[in-house]
Amino acid sequence: MAENLQEKDQAKYDEELLVRTLINHELELFREEYFKLHPYDQARFYLRLNVELRERIYECLSPEEMADIFENLDADDEDYEPILSEMVPQYAADMLANMYTDDAVDVLNELNKEQVASYLTIMNNESAQEIKDLLHYEEYTAGSIMTTEFVSIPEHSTVRSAMAILRTKAPSAETIYYTFVINEEKQLSGVVSLRDLITADEDTLIKEIMSDRVVSVSVGEDQETAARMMKDYDFLALPVVDFQNHLLGIITVDDIIDVLDEEASDDYSKLAGVSDMDSRDRTPFRAAKKRLPWLIALLFLGMLTANLIGRFEATLDQVAILAVFIPLIAGMAGNTGTQALAVAIRSIATGDIHDESKWKLILREAGTGLITGTTCGILVIGIVYVWQGEIYLGLLVGISIFASLIVATLAGSLVPLIMDKFNIDPAVASGPFITTINDIFSILIYFGIATAFMGYLI
Repeated sequence: MAENLQEKDQAKYDEELLVRTLINHELELFREEYFKLHPYDQARFYLRLNVELRERIYECLSPEEMADIFENLDADDEDYEPILSEMVPQYAADMLANMYTDDAVDVLNELNKEQVASYLTIMNNESAQEIKDLLHYEEYTAGSIMTTEFVSIPEHSTVRSAMAILRTKAPSAETIYYTFVINEEKQLSGVVSLRDLITADEDTLIKEIMSDRVVSVSVGEDQETAARMMKDYDFLALPVVDFQNHLLGIITVDDIIDVLDEEASDDYSKLAGVSDMDSRDRTPFRAAKKRLPWLIALLFLGMLTANLIGRFEATLDQVAILAVFIPLIAGMAGNTGTQALAVAIRSIATGDIHDESKWKLILREAGTGLITGTTCGILVIGIVYVWQGEIYLGLLVGISIFASLIVATLAGSLVPLIMDKFNIDPAVASGPFITTINDIFSILIYFGIATAFMGYLI
């Protein structure tokens, strides 16, 4: 415990020292202390500074050094534009040119077209062209997250020549643990690991030691598919090809981690009924702007529920105690539907569900709804009878819960499956949405049965 506190105090002291060196224009001392930090910590420190102190960092760091910081920058998407505007345009362009191409594209995608064109114009031609090649790929596809900084070797090369190529290209490559092999037509034909190159005889042909069972992803494939492939095969890098199997780039594991984080955050936001959840929203207005569309849509659905209850006003007038059980039945149906929804969305997201297993999921959830509905229904019948001394009222509430739980479980599993069938993000079937829908069904079931039981209740 004491050691942890000491480490925190040291970290705080180091940050204060860095700020003090910037304020006092002790830029050489700042460089010395700053580069002792891990790149991630460098980026976090940079983000915490105000504009004036960040401008002093630009004075003492080269665009190449600043590129390393930007690659570790975990800023909000809308923050990139004001941050780049703090820099001299040529400095910013040189920094982007020194970043890995896929990272530079991620930053430029947050700017408007005029700003992108401006930076590309003053950038060196080679870097500008590499960035342009990636910018035209549709967002959220494999092509949009791949990098073109990779090592490829001809299949007719020897291990000796392959190692020479590797030594030359390694400094600018994102990863060298996998080296992809291409044929004379630049088509992907195999893959060889760094271990294979090190242990093989120098005169051995690459074609003899490479693995031709290479897994690749199409450039236009969804990034979630690429992420699932890397998870399933435990890859550190995944080659990206066009429709003729030409090797265009690779996706590295660090990019996939970003994709998984982004997709998980997006799905959780939709499940919570928020368009884009971000804990770093700085103002109530921005947070409300993201939540209001869902809340307004759910408000209208809620009005539909209220209208349904109003249509059974005569039933409520005759047996007022029925109103007591409305929250119980609606709440149980909503909770059950949300549970089934979570199971279905997880199966879809992880790729564990296929056409033949969809029916298994539906039947399993139907069985689950039957068991939970029966159990809860019997319990409620007993509780209501003991509480109110009315067996018919207990039967009404118990049967309503039984039927509502079965319908809610089926709705929770069927709705995301149907959405996935029509290529709609199943996470849109959010918790609040499915809960409101199940409220409507449960009210219809409850008051429909109550109307049928009316002769026994009065």
